[in-house]
Amino acid sequence: MTTTTTTATTPNPAAGETMRRHQAPPARLHRRCAVVCDVEGCLLRSSSCFPYFMVVALEGGGLLRAILLLVLHPLLSFLSEETSIRAMTLICFCGVSVSNFRGGAAVLPKHLLGDVGREGFQLLMAGERKVCLSRMPKVMVEEFLRKYLGVEVVVAREMKVAGGYYTGFMEDKMAEEEDALLEKDEIDREPLGFTAEGKAPLHPLFSRCQEVVAVSEEEKAAWRPLPKEEYPEALVFHDGRVAFRPTPLAATAMFMWLPFGCLLAFIRAAICIFLPYGVSTTALAFTGMKNRLVPSPFTPSPAPRQPTKPTAPPGRLFVCNHRTLLDPICISVVLRGPVTAVVYGVSALSQMLSPIRTVMLKRIREEDKAMIAAELRRGDVVICPEGTTCREPFLLRFSPLFAELADEVHPVALNSDASMFYGTTAGGAKFMDPFFVLMNPYTLYTGEFLESVPAGERRSGRDTANRVQEVIAAALGFRRTMLTRKDKYITLAGNDGVTHKRT
Repeated sequence: MTTTTTTATTPNPAAGETMRRHQAPPARLHRRCAVVCDVEGCLLRSSSCFPYFMVVALEGGGLLRAILLLVLHPLLSFLSEETSIRAMTLICFCGVSVSNFRGGAAVLPKHLLGDVGREGFQLLMAGERKVCLSRMPKVMVEEFLRKYLGVEVVVAREMKVAGGYYTGFMEDKMAEEEDALLEKDEIDREPLGFTAEGKAPLHPLFSRCQEVVAVSEEEKAAWRPLPKEEYPEALVFHDGRVAFRPTPLAATAMFMWLPFGCLLAFIRAAICIFLPYGVSTTALAFTGMKNRLVPSPFTPSPAPRQPTKPTAPPGRLFVCNHRTLLDPICISVVLRGPVTAVVYGVSALSQMLSPIRTVMLKRIREEDKAMIAAELRRGDVVICPEGTTCREPFLLRFSPLFAELADEVHPVALNSDASMFYGTTAGGAKFMDPFFVLMNPYTLYTGEFLESVPAGERRSGRDTANRVQEVIAAALGFRRTMLTRKDKYITLAGNDGVTHKRT
């Protein structure tokens, strides 16, 4: 592809420095060089920072702060970009605890990665060294750029802190450590710059660029989203309640929905608690909660089972991946009978609202093993050996404990979509999980009962667990990982997921 350019002087000219409109990757990128990229101007498809500040307001500041940001948005849109960003920073960060804020590491990467343009990403990745400059506070973008895009240097302003809390004000200048890198010649003297057309360079670093390539809004409008399979680092874990990109219009729709969503959540909860299985499934479908569970062709549909006596043969052990709190309930619906859900940790409210019996594991191996064995003597048992939920198309490592309790296990592959809210959290209030699940305008659960896998003495527990993980991953088209519950909570909440206090 040929590059045609129009050359113009940059807003801050330097010797040998030119600006040209981008139509194709410059030939210089085929040689070893550094790339200096304007995040908002050339990496993200949208130039608006409002959705990212709305995420910060919702996750770090609360509902009232988010409403204030939305109400002030029309006024902020008339201000200059720099003034608008400073105002949104003040609204979203003022009074937020530094130690408790994990939005930059746990929540924002998902939303930022979803806005990365494939063409802008290719420009950034073409250089030997990658330097990114952002108008947003460094605490919002650094984790996303360093961990998921492999950027070596992030140039952005630090937040001012007083008494362990953000003041809402940013430092006037970019961090000085990047300038030190330049003085040490750790970045070549003539890097190539990428920015938005018509905008002044963010940093004096652009004056060191031999040329600055400008990208117009028309070009960015045609950019395609970066596919998830092309992320340099896979996004396995992310937190936060909002399952959509909170643009001004989408955020307005969410706030308008909340009163109706709360009412709908109470109606759905009443249906689950007070109506029998056959009636409740149909009633929930009319409210927008639908199930599409397809039995595997390898085995017949599980027949309805009545609660068994202690002297009867043991019940069946169903093993499924973990998407939301509704996983065991969906399996009980297709079985048309009660099952016992063995769980690693849910709130007391979730247990109270559950229409099926739940048993909490103590994470003491022998005691848990005896507990599950006792429940199998009572009837069918459902267990999610991942130990925690995963929102993305990945499977975490399966605990082998279940494989030591039955001669065969019955894998069930489940998937679900969140239309507005995620019904799980690592760092938030867990007692709200069932309400966020039930507040979604609509939900769809899909799943399949798979061919049974031999267990017990025929193979080791670890081999059985790996085999079950493999067949479920194949049915769903998910990728297998060796990550665990502990890995998730360290990434999202900064703790091991066990010793922290649950609410």
